[in-house]
Amino acid sequence: MDTSLPPHGRALRKGRHSQPHHLYLVTTCTRDRLPFFHHWQSGRLVVKEMRALHEMNWVDSLSFVVMPDHVHWLFGLGERAPLSMVMRRFKGRSSMMVNRALCGEKSIWQRGYHDRAIRDEEDIRAVARYIVANPLRAGLVNDIGQYPLWDAKWL
Repeated sequence: MDTSLPPHGRALRKGRHSQPHHLYLVTTCTRDRLPFFHHWQSGRLVVKEMRALHEMNWVDSLSFVVMPDHVHWLFGLGERAPLSMVMRRFKGRSSMMVNRALCGEKSIWQRGYHDRAIRDEEDIRAVARYIVANPLRAGLVNDIGQYPLWDAKWL
């Protein structure tokens, strides 16, 4: 048993499966829910790492939104790495880039992440719409076109 994680972190890992070509909705939060990505420039660095993982075929990125204190990301898992390695790479590299830009050495991300495997019968576009509507529901903008840190394959 991994005792380095708090009990809720171990519970997140329970039953976790990593299958290539399967779709996952992943949510990860910043440390202490601090709004590291309140300024879009630091959020663009997170987007840059998502796109790098897509271009390297680690994932097939379908939809994402970078909120001030968390990220929602819908992707198909590639064959190059399991889900845990994708998330470790994403969080490590994006944290390094944000720290470099902010001249800091802070831990950007909280430990762990939440993932949900998307079932075949689910409407993937509805999941993507839910993701990109986050800034609207949070009251950050009145129109999604005003928010710079999202993308969806179909839009």
